[in-house]
Amino acid sequence: MTRSAHLLHLAATLVVFGSLPACSVLPRVGPDYAAPAVQAPPGWQAPLPHDGQLGELGTWWARLDDPLLPDLINAAQRESATLAQARARIAQARASAVAAGVAGLPTLDASLAAKRAAFTFGAPTTFQTTRQASLMANWEIDLFGGIGRQQEEADARLGASQARWHDARVSVAAETADAYLQLRYQERRVAQAEADAASRAETARLIDTLGRAGLSPPAQVALARASAADGAATLTELKASRDRQIKALVALTALDETDLRQRLAKAAGRFPQPAAFTVDTLPARLLAQRPDVAAAERDLAAANAAIGVAGAARYPRLSLSGFITPLRLNTNGDRMSATTWSLGPTLSMPVFDGGRIGANVESARATYAAAESAYRQRLRDAVSEVEQALIRLDAARQREADVRRAAAGYREAFTATEARQRAGLASLMELEDARRTLLAADTSLSGWEQERASAWVALYRAAGGGWAASDTDTSANLPQAALPGAAR
Repeated sequence: MTRSAHLLHLAATLVVFGSLPACSVLPRVGPDYAAPAVQAPPGWQAPLPHDGQLGELGTWWARLDDPLLPDLINAAQRESATLAQARARIAQARASAVAAGVAGLPTLDASLAAKRAAFTFGAPTTFQTTRQASLMANWEIDLFGGIGRQQEEADARLGASQARWHDARVSVAAETADAYLQLRYQERRVAQAEADAASRAETARLIDTLGRAGLSPPAQVALARASAADGAATLTELKASRDRQIKALVALTALDETDLRQRLAKAAGRFPQPAAFTVDTLPARLLAQRPDVAAAERDLAAANAAIGVAGAARYPRLSLSGFITPLRLNTNGDRMSATTWSLGPTLSMPVFDGGRIGANVESARATYAAAESAYRQRLRDAVSEVEQALIRLDAARQREADVRRAAAGYREAFTATEARQRAGLASLMELEDARRTLLAADTSLSGWEQERASAWVALYRAAGGGWAASDTDTSANLPQAALPGAAR
């Protein structure tokens, strides 16, 4: 056969290789994956923070009626090391998925070599020039589906890494929102403490004046001074706490502190107010769309595929390989050429491995069992977190009227006691008791406002932040039941 015929023969073989489907010839080894069913408690009632659309995430934060908050969240997400690491893991998983996807395709390698040598055996020197080219092809036929299972595993790992990126994004947004709400709460406390300290200082000044005139006993003067000092100390402590919270926001967002303080000052004393939301039933599938639950489910799918990968090692492996190597020799002007080629199948199978393959299969099954347990636990945690967030929202709603009424009543009582004390009809001790009670009521009101906003953030986080469903089909709500794993 001529050299040209050899080349045509190998080229034709490669065309046949490439035209064959990259799938297993026989049924795939290992269990086929079935996604676990998701059940949730019936009758869940909760808002859909951004209408079930990932693109509405920024709009949802804007509904807190605070223009600075979305900017802080965007900055935190840009600077988050957690998100950067999650993006890197996505890139790694995508590369692995690409590598697994082409593992079942034919490969073609080429090489070129040239060398010149000189040798002598007691005679004139002989010079020899060698030129060689080589074309090699190989294709492993996925007889029992091991390569296909590898592709399944790699795709599942990619899905898990993408879901974890979404989970990190939601977590960073919620963490930033909580830090911002805590700062606004501290600012409210500082404003209350400033008013309280000013009131105490004014009372101390009046009592001191009366004391110097002999109209107020020394004990009253000392009490008024102590009260003013206590108010000033509380104010100093609260200012330090506020400044620490600003530092925490700077660390989260990497914004310039001076610029951040200026932006905060523009809306000083303002607390984010959640807008009224339409309350719909949370569908059970929302749990499966939580990024962390979705990641756990993809981990389970990858562990399931790994069982097939390990099991495929028990069976024969068939590969087709071929090469053609033209060779040219020039020895002192004498030319010679030769061509070698090879084409044929190779069948290999394990004969004795001391139980290594069986151990690998059992290890893969144990890994699957662990992944299934982790998925079940993650699903239970998701149910618990949603329910806890709903309880927080409901408690905040029920407390509102009482907290506001208590604050208004204590302020009215303090105003009356202050007027009576100045008229000499109430003691300074009564005034200080009324002041402490009012401050506690104002603090409770500020705490309630923070808790209400934080409860919405907690529900947003518990519901997975940016889930993908666009409707709110309540028929997906199913009775509470044991959370099943994949069919084995």
